[in-house]
Amino acid sequence: MNKDELKKILTDSDFQNLVKKVSSISLVFTAAILIIYYAFILLLAYGKEFLGQPLSEGSATTVGIPIGIGVIVAAWVLTGLYVYWANKNYDPMVKLLREKFRR
Repeated sequence: MNKDELKKILTDSDFQNLVKKVSSISLVFTAAILIIYYAFILLLAYGKEFLGQPLSEGSATTVGIPIGIGVIVAAWVLTGLYVYWANKNYDPMVKLLREKFRR
């Protein structure tokens, strides 16, 4: 690929639209997982009494266990949502661009 071909792709409106969509969705998912993760870390730092409470009277499981599992599950769900979005939106757009710029 020479410089002219690369410049043509980089200035193409469909390519720029794809980059904009990927950047936006990545920012949303990154912000979501960071908020969830740091909220949990802050809860660990400042809410030890709350996290250390048993779920029910006589229970060995504390409130922190399901919350910690929830953080892990949230990461899986967000990953799954991104994969779903990529399969539905990103991959078809990439396929169109490849066909458009195929030599």
